Amino acid sequence: MQYSETVMDHFRNPRNVGEIENPDGVGEVGNPKCGDIMKIFIKVEDNRIKDIKFMTFGCGSAIASSSMASEMIKGKTIEEAWNLTNKAVADALEGLPPVKMHCSVLAEEAIHKAINDYRVKQGLEPWETKNYEDIHDHVHG
Repeated sequence: MQYSETVMDHFRNPRNVGEIENPDGVGEVGNPKCGDIMKIFIKVEDNRIKDIKFMTFGCGSAIASSSMASEMIKGKTIEEAWNLTNKAVADALEGLPPVKMHCSVLAEEAIHKAINDYRVKQGLEPWETKNYEDIHDHVHG
């Protein structure tokens, strides 16, 4: 598989790795078919993602997707962060092989779960999420 220099950079030098103590929101997703597990921690201040950390167990594309997504939403409002798409993550990485696109989907799903976790803790209703089961099934049979 051919990976862009950007993917390789985020894989070799991932940004925002780790955990946040007492996070405002946590989102964890995993795909048992490929073994990728992604956990995102957010700290929110004045409706903005003040800090974000992630821990990802998986392939290089999963790590790169987590790293890029974390960079893309840091400092953004909750609403802006919610609107980050897997396509935007993949585009920022200068593309992912089709068989690895699900990694960018995991990043989007983990961010959505972290934001909804934050919203619930604030006494707000969680926002409706997309169902991406089909992409994981399509890629991993």
